[in-house]
Amino acid sequence: MTDNLFQTFALNETITLQNRILMAPLTRCMADEELVPTQAMADYYARRAEAGLIISEAVIIRPDGQGYPNTPGLFSSAQIDGWRVVTDAVHQGGGKIFAQLWHTGRVAHPHFFKKTGSTDVLAPSAVGVEGSVPRMRELTYQVPKAVTHEDIAQLVADYSQAAANAIDAGFDGVEIHGANGYLLDQFLHHDSNHRQDEYGQTPENMARFALEVVDAVAQRIGNERTALRVSPGAYFNMASDERDRAVFDYLLPQLELRNLAFLHIGIFDDAMEFDYLGGSASAYVRSVYNKTLVGVGSYTAQSGSSAIAQDKFDLLAIGRPFIANPDYVSRVREGKELVEYSDEMLATLL
Repeated sequence: MTDNLFQTFALNETITLQNRILMAPLTRCMADEELVPTQAMADYYARRAEAGLIISEAVIIRPDGQGYPNTPGLFSSAQIDGWRVVTDAVHQGGGKIFAQLWHTGRVAHPHFFKKTGSTDVLAPSAVGVEGSVPRMRELTYQVPKAVTHEDIAQLVADYSQAAANAIDAGFDGVEIHGANGYLLDQFLHHDSNHRQDEYGQTPENMARFALEVVDAVAQRIGNERTALRVSPGAYFNMASDERDRAVFDYLLPQLELRNLAFLHIGIFDDAMEFDYLGGSASAYVRSVYNKTLVGVGSYTAQSGSSAIAQDKFDLLAIGRPFIANPDYVSRVREGKELVEYSDEMLATLL
């Protein structure tokens, strides 16, 4: 039974979802050369408007945040106008949509932003990551520049501005991408944060940047329209360190005080367990954080429904099955067989 997935859910007094099924953010690399959303993207999202909430593919907040080809932005007037076409299409279908705000940090590449005159890749510390850019494997990652205090202040301001741009573009809110080894997450893990100042070493210091961004965005657009994604378990572009547990032990109660729209786990498979978290990432977060939690990571509708019934989380985010099944919500509701996802589907916006 999956009946609980089709209950309405109030995130707060401002936003009520028509069901508990969220479309997870899915990087599709389909924006145009100016990183402007296309009509094909508007059609793609509109076909999935039955979701209780769509979380957009990750959207870069400024040029030097780009680490993948053709990922859309939210820093130019043309990009804002392009997203307005997308959000209008989703709203016409009765849906709601949040923008996921993104800076990739040390996995950005100057190939994408060299025309700005800068070649600096930014990160908490000058600690690189091995590997190359997905879809452009000839581009290898470079050692980043450790951000200065001035850089940090500008990044906080740019997250805030991107959030305001999202609201101008018609989004119902934003999810700050603080997971999966990208910029905010890089401050939260010892593997990537070697700073000796007020942004490093202690849990309070390592959480400072993430909280500054959350506070700036919430002040700009309202806490009820602000969400955050986190990865307490380091698993992507990041090595695990048992000291990371203390950082999230501090961060999560701080986030709870801020009454965000929701907190979203960043994980590919929630069956993964982390010794220093005492189990799965979602179980750990649920034990520390008591507000609205979004679970994700290889759940089916049935297993996700069961997890909600067991109070493991409140909302279920579905990823790749939504690529294969634009009508995922209807198919689950009606008990229809799902189309199986395949990587070949990534080449087009179905």
